[in-house]
Amino acid sequence: MQLSDFNFELPQELIAVRPVTPRGDAKLLVSTGAGIEDAHVRDICNFLRPGDRLVLNDTKVIPARLSGTRARQSAQGLMQARIEVTLLEPLAAGQWKALVKPLRKLAVGEAVVFAAGLSAICMDKSEGEALLSFSVEGDAFDAALDASGHMPLPPYIASKRAADTQDKTDYQTIWAKHRGAVAAPTASLHLDAAVLAALAKKGVEISFVTLHVGAGTFLPVKVEDISTHKMHAEWGHVSAQTVVEIAATKAKGGRIIPVGTTALRLIETAAKGGTLQLFEGNTDIFIFPGFDFKVTDGLMTNFHLPKSTLMMLVAALIGKDQLDQIYAHAVTQEYRFFSYGDTSLLFPQ
Repeated sequence: MQLSDFNFELPQELIAVRPVTPRGDAKLLVSTGAGIEDAHVRDICNFLRPGDRLVLNDTKVIPARLSGTRARQSAQGLMQARIEVTLLEPLAAGQWKALVKPLRKLAVGEAVVFAAGLSAICMDKSEGEALLSFSVEGDAFDAALDASGHMPLPPYIASKRAADTQDKTDYQTIWAKHRGAVAAPTASLHLDAAVLAALAKKGVEISFVTLHVGAGTFLPVKVEDISTHKMHAEWGHVSAQTVVEIAATKAKGGRIIPVGTTALRLIETAAKGGTLQLFEGNTDIFIFPGFDFKVTDGLMTNFHLPKSTLMMLVAALIGKDQLDQIYAHAVTQEYRFFSYGDTSLLFPQ
């Protein structure tokens, strides 16, 4: 398949910049291959069976966007300039890979001072990224980041408005546990306490995995032949408990339904050998049409960017024709798109 096969026209007004409140009021498109039904997230139990199992990603988004200043002596005296930093990946000893704007104005060896007593030194610059060494580590770093950082909203939201305090709640699942993501598992943002209670009452079970979503999730595909695309790597963990729970559900005839493409990519990584196994490490799995799913029976997912690897993943699960019908319907019915938008529940025909 070609990259152009995954393009579509999206009216700008359908890009959501704030989520629906309460979360359960978001629209839910349901497709089984036999047709499309319009509902709301609060109605999700109508489309699930007792004994089904949802797989949720319990990563926690860090406020990875920082605003600081660098100071430099010049002929006019001490001059300061604003530096914007987006953290990408933690390394050893308090160091982080980061995007810096403007990167060309920050020299190796220079310090950037942020709020809450936080500062960093640029140790290296390579391939459009900087290596920053921060002044504190561990709990002190987390506290300073929470005090001074902003949520790293996706580019299509950040270009329309700045992140604010409300995003620290909106751009986080209510069960977020393990810090490390710089993007949210956005399909899960729709599940509030009321919906989770309804799922439990229905007899729908839940398992957790951890995939620290990286900024690479927003990188565009640059090759026309999608089979040659190289995915970014992200760290994930599938516990022994989750392996046992999913196996038990399968044995009883229940369906395994990841909530979000991140949870799906991780469990399919852990099942590459044919059955789900304990997993901890990096995954760069690229799922596109022709992929052989080992675990997944359905998927809850938002509506994705044109020409994105996420659209390709959905097409792999339900088929390209079904994908095209769903997206045409979503545009016509004015569903809200992307991270803060509406969602869908999809089953292969």
